[in-house]
Amino acid sequence: MEKKIEHYDVVIIGGGAAGMTAGIYCGRARLKTLVIEKALVGGLATYTNEIENYPGFPEGSTGLGLMELFQKQAKKFGVQFKLTDVRSVKLEGEDKVVETFRNEYHCKVVIIASGGKPRLTGATNEDKYLYDKGISFCATCDAAANTGKTVMVIGSGDAAIEEGMFLTKFADKVIVSVLHDEGIMDCNEIAKAEALQNEKMEFLWNTTVAEFKGDEEHLRAVALKNSKTGAIVDVPVDTCFIFIGYLPNTELFQGMIDMTRGGYVITNERMETRIPGVFCAGDVRDKFLKQVATAVGDGAIAGYAAEKYIAESEMFENQIMGETPRIVYLYNAASTNDRELLGVMEQYEQCHCGLQLIKADVYKSSGIAQRLNVEQTPCVAYIRDNQLVGCITCEDICSSSIDKLVCR
Repeated sequence: MEKKIEHYDVVIIGGGAAGMTAGIYCGRARLKTLVIEKALVGGLATYTNEIENYPGFPEGSTGLGLMELFQKQAKKFGVQFKLTDVRSVKLEGEDKVVETFRNEYHCKVVIIASGGKPRLTGATNEDKYLYDKGISFCATCDAAANTGKTVMVIGSGDAAIEEGMFLTKFADKVIVSVLHDEGIMDCNEIAKAEALQNEKMEFLWNTTVAEFKGDEEHLRAVALKNSKTGAIVDVPVDTCFIFIGYLPNTELFQGMIDMTRGGYVITNERMETRIPGVFCAGDVRDKFLKQVATAVGDGAIAGYAAEKYIAESEMFENQIMGETPRIVYLYNAASTNDRELLGVMEQYEQCHCGLQLIKADVYKSSGIAQRLNVEQTPCVAYIRDNQLVGCITCEDICSSSIDKLVCR
């Protein structure tokens, strides 16, 4: 089947909080932007009953309600959405390709915001009670909804124990299922000591989940199996929190971009990967905290960085490089010295009619400087026949030094 080819400025893979925020920034910058989401627009946040820690919503919001607002705002700025699965990507080069079953989307920038998924236990009926029916993966999100209730935590790593202690501020009782022998946990020793002393926490050692039980509406109990005796006991709970790991959705990008051993994408503070024009944002990125608020921050940076990348690419192609001789003055507008040298450069251009002056301010973005391998400003680069002939920097910049550069 011949696939339909469509062209965009930016294609965002993943329609969660990070992806939609990036879309809002790109759309507002009047970039033709597409968000591809394989499941439900809004990602994992849509399964959260109540979000109380997102700024600007003092009464809280449902995850679905908040994500609907995100999508509405993105559409307001012309962002398009496609509900489909990405089959393959070509990230190298200026023309990047994102391929689905029926289409090939060609673009200048790809933003990876594919999120992730919690690691599951694999126990019977687990799928039946995920998210809004009793199984949760975010204590910060759902703790308040369990005020005065009995909850269970599966796991004994740092996340499980720390989230379990947080739950004790709301729940009457927190039952922790631990795979190991009594007293052995996977968390740090400080968290372990605090948890064992917490009167609201009860530990069930040598246990794993055998089955999740309840009615059609909600989880009512967790059947735990003792790994030594084989005995199975039903433990009544109102909610079960699973903290046994997290799996980023990065299988599609294996071998293309740098990742941690756990599969999280490595970026710099600008959300840039090692491939020019490929950015990453949200839970799929290697970072300290995974929340809607931090995903929004990532998405904002990625969207802004994408806009700058495209603008600088166009400037580099259409203004910087060329066959006719030109000098490029790279400067930082925040530097008094750099600004003062602007006059020197403009005067030099007036005295050399056949030489064009291009001014590139690196204050907010250093993309042009990186393309020219310039590490410090001020700097003068000489371009001829689509090639960088040479550069002079800092105190060497004067009419005579520029003359020597141009005469090479």
